[in-house]
Amino acid sequence: MPKFSIQDVLPLPHTPVKIPRIGFGVYLSPPNQCVQSCLAALNTGYRHIDTAKLYGNEEAVGEAVRQSGLKRSDVFITTKIMKPEGNVETTLESLRTSVRRIGLGWVDLFLIHVPTSGPDGRKEMWEALEKLKNEGGAKNIGVSNFGVKHLEEIKGYSRTIPAVNQIELHPWLQQSEIVDYCVKEGIVVEAYAPIVRARKNDDPDVVSIAEAHSVTPAQVLIRWSLQKGFVPLPKSDNPERIKCNADVYDFELSDEEMEKLNEKALPGGEGAICPYLVNCP
Repeated sequence: MPKFSIQDVLPLPHTPVKIPRIGFGVYLSPPNQCVQSCLAALNTGYRHIDTAKLYGNEEAVGEAVRQSGLKRSDVFITTKIMKPEGNVETTLESLRTSVRRIGLGWVDLFLIHVPTSGPDGRKEMWEALEKLKNEGGAKNIGVSNFGVKHLEEIKGYSRTIPAVNQIELHPWLQQSEIVDYCVKEGIVVEAYAPIVRARKNDDPDVVSIAEAHSVTPAQVLIRWSLQKGFVPLPKSDNPERIKCNADVYDFELSDEEMEKLNEKALPGGEGAICPYLVNCP
């Protein structure tokens, strides 16, 4: 297996843009805390921050990048839209508002956050995203929590292939059907909740693997995600854990350890800690 590093990137489909192989999540991080957490992540070496309108911290993410002193082009910023606004133009203005709120000129990736608005709502948001991309507000567009039928639906009205599908992924929720589909279609798979919000830190197999490598359970789960080919998005507001979660490049899980974690998969989405959205209509 090739050696990973925190500088690794993956190409996005049909574009010269590359996405960092590990990202920093800011779900439920209050604005003031979010600025400090993002600065800690950027100082650690993260170059990919994942926010959303729903999180209420888009502005804080932009402020952290400005305070970091890094060049705008060196930081990959993702945000998301939760719901349509009734027509394409109004939804487009909502997207522009997010870009302005972040205040960095553009976002590198803009996603539909969930597929729950139904076929018409999904189409409205996708068409607005295409317009935003065409006018330069977003370098790439994609989706989150989409299942196969939702991605197939896009083919019916758009030639644009989603660059990314961001879904919950960890050993207890492996979503093989949608992962296999994305791999076949060249869609990058991002893994949110890769450390299962610390709910599996006492799993005996995870603990034994962590002890064998002198690492933490969270590091084992992030490494599993990287070796599966995903883009994990670990989240923390603790500076030490932020640093630790990025320190996953000096060890490698063996085939046997990977298989032991692969065997954790539960049927029917039972392992989800977030709503199991890929099955919505």
